[in-house]
Amino acid sequence: MVLTADFSQRPLISLQHVWKRYANGTEALRDVELTVPEGDFLFLVGASGAGKSTLIRLLVREEKPTKGKIFVDGQELGRMKRRHLPSYRRKVGLVFQDFKLLPRLTAFENVAFALRVLGEAGRVVQARSKDALEVVGLSNKHDTYPREMSGGEQQRVAIARALVHSPRLIVADEPTGNLDPATGWEIMQLFLQINQRGSTVLMATHNRDIVDVLRRRVVAIDGGQVVRDDRAGGYHEALAASALRA
Repeated sequence: MVLTADFSQRPLISLQHVWKRYANGTEALRDVELTVPEGDFLFLVGASGAGKSTLIRLLVREEKPTKGKIFVDGQELGRMKRRHLPSYRRKVGLVFQDFKLLPRLTAFENVAFALRVLGEAGRVVQARSKDALEVVGLSNKHDTYPREMSGGEQQRVAIARALVHSPRLIVADEPTGNLDPATGWEIMQLFLQINQRGSTVLMATHNRDIVDVLRRRVVAIDGGQVVRDDRAGGYHEALAASALRA
């Protein structure tokens, strides 16, 4: 049984009977329904291959659903024309497990690059990049290269890069996966602060301790289907629901 939390805020994300079938016949998602209200903080959990990464690729419009509809901020992604993708992706901040920083650019340049490719004015690039580094606590790393930073610092730069557009939605895929536990907790505190500032956060994770302690919304995926949606859940509870369903 899927336990769906009752939210009163307007939906930022809405998946309506979404299926994703690949050319080899694999069904990565099966009839997924999910609503994420504005300002929510959601953990997406499940075993490797359960469908989490596919869902994320659909949300950032790297792929289209085979069936069903996906709306983000009122826009149907499946019908979105390619020329509108840059504008849409400015609304979504992406954070990955492996940071994906450009090694030959400084912290500031990595953050600024996301604006420069869009042709923003120099003064806008300077001001927003500086502000983003301040938010993540790295004002003193302005001219530092990724190889000179710890993993936690690199992830903070990656988060600053995601924030530089002031996105309404942050999608994080295993953001603590390459970090030690203490640093992982520091990064999670940063995500909580970002959420408090108004951004919706959707985070795929295998970090059981973080999910269990924070007691935020937990959506569990198993076999391409949502098997649990709990307003204040734990990782083990989500897995237990999946096992019962099997």
